[in-house]
Amino acid sequence: MEKYRILPGSSVDLGKWDPNDKSLFDIEKSEGKKLLLQLNEELEGLQELLYAEGKNKLLIVLQAMDSGGKDGTIRHVFEGVNPQGVKVASFKVPTEKELAHDYLWRVHEHTPGNGEIVIFNRSHYEDVLVVRVHNIVSKEIWSRRYEHIRAFEKLLAEEGTTILKFYLHIDKDEQKERFQARLDEPKKNWKFSRGDLEERKLWKEYQESFQDAIEKTSTESAPWYVIPANRKWYRNLVISSIIIEKLKSLDMAFPESEEDLSGIVIE
Repeated sequence: MEKYRILPGSSVDLGKWDPNDKSLFDIEKSEGKKLLLQLNEELEGLQELLYAEGKNKLLIVLQAMDSGGKDGTIRHVFEGVNPQGVKVASFKVPTEKELAHDYLWRVHEHTPGNGEIVIFNRSHYEDVLVVRVHNIVSKEIWSRRYEHIRAFEKLLAEEGTTILKFYLHIDKDEQKERFQARLDEPKKNWKFSRGDLEERKLWKEYQESFQDAIEKTSTESAPWYVIPANRKWYRNLVISSIIIEKLKSLDMAFPESEEDLSGIVIE
């Protein structure tokens, strides 16, 4: 899975990353879906262990272009996990109260506590993406935020949070197909907004913003992974595998019982 990890200090050119790549699981879609069910079961067990042990915490950041698959990733990768220990935080347009504080203020309260997995559906990275593309703040302001973000994530990591950041990489043709599908299926119309077409016109600007954000903030303690996401089933397999691998590396164990329970009989 290191194939998709962005090493600290390396340059990023998303145009050179194949969103159709499936080299790590060179199988058919039907086989991929079966394999995902096995990974779901394994992840469910690891999440239960994380929750029971109550020592570690995992933050997962999902970023993508519009229709990139953030919601689908959450739905399929985390299918079957105990919702008591998994939370999703979505970051949309800041409220008036949030705008009265620094841009990381609204983010910090949603980070995971001991035993928790928290998934950021969009994140603090919007403040070096949307604000840059739409010139909401000056270059002087957004360009210094990379350092803020590195420091913020360093703080979280040093306080015991494991961080995984995934950029779901689709191409413009795939986005076109997904937008069209939302228009063609009445039950999916609610997912489409005319504003999506205006954002699509800014594809190049967004790609440049993502490249800079990934390049400048992928660190040893908070790595970015560029995930080929044109094939949804492959995307799910790769992300599931990375999360499982990371949770296994935490060397977790169920807590010991408070006393010997062998003699207890329930009447």
